[in-house]
Amino acid sequence: MLIASVCFTLVNTCVKFLHHIPAHELVFFRSAISFVICLYFVIKYNLPFFGNNKKWLALRGLFGCFSLVLFFVTIKNLPLASATTIQYLSPIFTIIIALFLFKEIVKPVQWLFFAIALLGCFLIKGFNNDISFTYIFLGLFSACLSGFAYNAIKMCASTDHTITIVMYFPMIALPIMGVWCLFDWVIPVGKDWLLLLAMGIFVQIAQVCMTKALTSSATSLVMPLKYLGAIYAFLVGLFLFDERLEWISIAGILLVIVGVLTNTLIRRKIVG
Repeated sequence: MLIASVCFTLVNTCVKFLHHIPAHELVFFRSAISFVICLYFVIKYNLPFFGNNKKWLALRGLFGCFSLVLFFVTIKNLPLASATTIQYLSPIFTIIIALFLFKEIVKPVQWLFFAIALLGCFLIKGFNNDISFTYIFLGLFSACLSGFAYNAIKMCASTDHTITIVMYFPMIALPIMGVWCLFDWVIPVGKDWLLLLAMGIFVQIAQVCMTKALTSSATSLVMPLKYLGAIYAFLVGLFLFDERLEWISIAGILLVIVGVLTNTLIRRKIVG
C-alpha cells in the first residue's frame, strides 16, 4: 500500500499537468494502457478472461470508474493536496461498508476519529473562495464510491487473480468513457502523450500493489496507509504547482491524517 500511494501521487501529478484534457478522456487513456498491460499477463498466465466472481468484478469496475472520473475533476479544480486528502477519506467509507459485508469489528472510539477526519475535510475549504464546496462534495462522493470498489475487491480476494481484478476496471471503463469522449474529444499534443503513458504505467503498478494489499490483510489495516499520499501531494503541489494553502486548510489535512492514523493503531490492537 505504501508503494501504491507513491504511484498514485505520480498519477495525480500527471493529471494536474493534463488539466486541459477532460477528466473522462484521461480515464479512457488510463484504462486503455492498463487494459493492454493486464491482457498481456492474462494471456501469459492463462487466466480466465472474465474471471470467476463476475458480479463483484463488474461492480468493482463500475464503482471504480465513476469514482476516478469525479476524483480527476476535483484534481483539476482544487489544490492537489486538498483533492488528494478528500479522496483519501475512502478508507472511512471502506471500513464502514466492510462492517456490513465482512462483519469487521469497529470500536465506538473509532467513530470519533472518523468524525475528526471528516471535520478535517471540511476545514480544507478554509477562507479560500477559490475552493468550492461543490468540488469538496464531489470528492466525498468519489471517496464513497471508492469504498464500494475496495470492498468489491475484497469480495474477489479468494476467487480471482490480482490481474483479473485489476483488469475489470478498464474493461468496464473503456466502453463507457469511449462513448462519453465522442462528445468532447481533445487531441493530445507533444508531451501530453508522454504524460498519458506515464499515468497509465504508474496507475497499473499502484492498482496491482493496492489489490495485493487488500487481498492479503484486513481492509481496516491497509487502507489508512493511503493517507500518506496526502503528504506527498502537499509537497508536489507546493514545489511543482506553487499551491500555497491557508493555515486552516493545512490544519484540515492534518486532522484527516491524525484521524486515520489513530484509527490504524486501534485496528492493529483489534486484529492483533
